[in-house]
Amino acid sequence: MQLHLLRHAEAESFAPSDAARTLTAKGTEQARRVGRYCGKHGLVPQVILTSPVTRALQTAKLVAGQLDGVELTEVPWAACGMDPLEALAEIKAYAEFDSVMLVGHQPDLGLLAASLLGLPRAAALRVRKALLVGIELEGNCSAGAGVLQFFLPVQLM
Repeated sequence: MQLHLLRHAEAESFAPSDAARTLTAKGTEQARRVGRYCGKHGLVPQVILTSPVTRALQTAKLVAGQLDGVELTEVPWAACGMDPLEALAEIKAYAEFDSVMLVGHQPDLGLLAASLLGLPRAAALRVRKALLVGIELEGNCSAGAGVLQFFLPVQLM
C-alpha cells in the first residue's frame, strides 16, 4: 500500500475553538495546489481518510475536489492527538486499497511517519502545513514496515 500523509493547509490562528479553525485564503490555495499536483503526477489515492477537525476536513475536500472519483471518509481516530499505534491498526482496515491518503495534524503525522519508518524520534521529520509524505508499506501496516518514497512541501508543488 502507498500511504500518503498530508498535514492540513494553513488555518486561521484564532477561532471560538481549536476545532473550529478554518483555512485561510492561502491555506485554500495550498490545498488546491496539493490536489492538482497529485492529479498531474499520478498520486491519486483510492480513498482519502480525514480528521473531522474543520481545517483538516476542508483540506481533504479541496484536495479531493481536484481529483476524480476519490472517496472521502471522516475518521474520528485521526483528530488532534491521534495515537500512531491506533492509527496503524485503523489503517490496516484499508489494506485492500493500493493507495490511501490520510489528512491530519502535527505532531500526530510526524509521529506516525517516524513510527512507520522506524525512526528513533519524530523530531527527525518536520511536517509543515500542506506537506505531503509518501510511504510505501511493504506487506503490513506495522512500525518499521515503511519505506519513504517522497517528502514534499507545498512550495515545490
